[in-house]
Amino acid sequence: MSRFGKLPVLIPEKVLVNIQGQEVNVTGPKGSLKRIFPRVKITVLDNKVFVEQEGHSKQSRAAQGSTRAHIANMIQGVSEGWKKQLEISGPGYRAEVRGKDLVLSVGYSHLVVIKIPDSIQVSVEKNLVTISGVDKEEVGHISALVRDARRPNPYTGSGVRYADEKVRRKAGKQAGKTE
Repeated sequence: MSRFGKLPVLIPEKVLVNIQGQEVNVTGPKGSLKRIFPRVKITVLDNKVFVEQEGHSKQSRAAQGSTRAHIANMIQGVSEGWKKQLEISGPGYRAEVRGKDLVLSVGYSHLVVIKIPDSIQVSVEKNLVTISGVDKEEVGHISALVRDARRPNPYTGSGVRYADEKVRRKAGKQAGKTE
């Protein structure tokens, strides 16, 4: 039985949650999000969102907790927003925003171009790329695409990593050598 799914989600001031059948619309100062949640019953009472199982099926039980988490993420996104920061380190590695594209020069013979959706904002300051937006999934997806352009090298430490990510450094060929 899900205990997390039974907890109510508090709705802050300036955020409006509208439920029409299985569709949830969340509107706040940063923007609005819309999503359909099957297999659960969602109600709003006293500035709280409650998620209940619809029936007693296995899918309904599984959907309750994740639906509650999605709604909490939607509410946080429209009220505060989501943000991820990535560091670019390496010889000649750099990034710049050109229109609606993020252009990365990360050691290949060509530039890596990542299309930025309209709902995502990207800024670049020296070696720090900041990706922000309302939808947590989109922010995470674009951040993962940027990181995958050149994953951090465990021997040299160069590449693209999250700002809070720790990369374990390996010693290399000279580590096992004895004289």
